[in-house]
Amino acid sequence: MEKMIFGRYVPADSLVHKMDPRSKIMIIFLFVCIIFLANNWITYALIGVYTFFMLGMSRIPVRFLYGGLKPVLWLVLFTFVLQLFFTKEGALLFELGPIKIYEAGLRMGIFISLRFFFLILMTSLLTLTTTPIEITDGLETLLNPLKKVRFPVHEMALMMSISLRFIPTLMQETDKIMKAQIARGVEFASGPFKERIKAVIPLLIPLFVSSFKRAEELAIAMEARGYRGGEGRTKYRQLSWKAADSIQLIVLAIITILLIILRS
Repeated sequence: MEKMIFGRYVPADSLVHKMDPRSKIMIIFLFVCIIFLANNWITYALIGVYTFFMLGMSRIPVRFLYGGLKPVLWLVLFTFVLQLFFTKEGALLFELGPIKIYEAGLRMGIFISLRFFFLILMTSLLTLTTTPIEITDGLETLLNPLKKVRFPVHEMALMMSISLRFIPTLMQETDKIMKAQIARGVEFASGPFKERIKAVIPLLIPLFVSSFKRAEELAIAMEARGYRGGEGRTKYRQLSWKAADSIQLIVLAIITILLIILRS
C-alpha cells in the first residue's frame, strides 16, 4: 500500500513552510470556494498554474507527491468515467454499441477530474507544510470570535488537528494488518467480489482495536501532562503574520477576480 500524503508533515526550508498557519488555512478555505468558479479551459488553466506554483514554492519532492497521490488517483479516474458515460449533451464523438461518448461528457469529465485533483493537492499542501501544533494554533486563533457564544474553540481545533495527525498513522496500521493477513493466506485483490468483501472484516476488527488503543494511550499521555483544556494555557510558539502571508492572500484575491471575469 502506498503511503498517503494527506495528514503527513514534510519538513523543508521553503516559503510555504515559513508562512503563518492562519494564512495557509485561509488560503485553502478560499481556494475550495473559488475553484467552483472555474468552468472553461482558461479558468482551469489559471487554477492549475496557481496550484503548481504553490507546490513549487513548497519544495515538496515530485516523486513523493506522486507516490502519495497514487491511492486516490483511481477516484479521479472514476469521477472522469462517470461524467464521460452519463453526460448525454453536445455532439456525439464516439459510438460503439450501447457506449456513446458526447462532447459535453468528455469536457465535464476533464473539468471535474481536474477540480478534484487540484483540491486534493491544495488541501494536502496544508498538512505537508504545517505541523499539527501549528494547525491547532491557527484554527484556534481564527475561531476565537466564537468563544463569545461559548463555543469550545480550543477543543474543536485540537480534535481536528489530532484527526489529521492520525490519518497517516491509521494508514500505516492498515498496511501492517493487511500484510499480516496476506501472510496467512487471505486474498484482498483476487477472487469473487463477495469473498473480497468478507476478507475485509478480519482487517477492520484489529484496526478498530488498534485505533482505540492509540486513543487511550493519547488520553493517558495528555492526562499525565496535566492537560485540562485551553483555559489558562499559554503558548510556547507565538504566531507571526508576515508580508508573504498578505501577498499570498492578495494574489489569491486577484485570481478570484480573474476567474469571475474569465468564466463563461
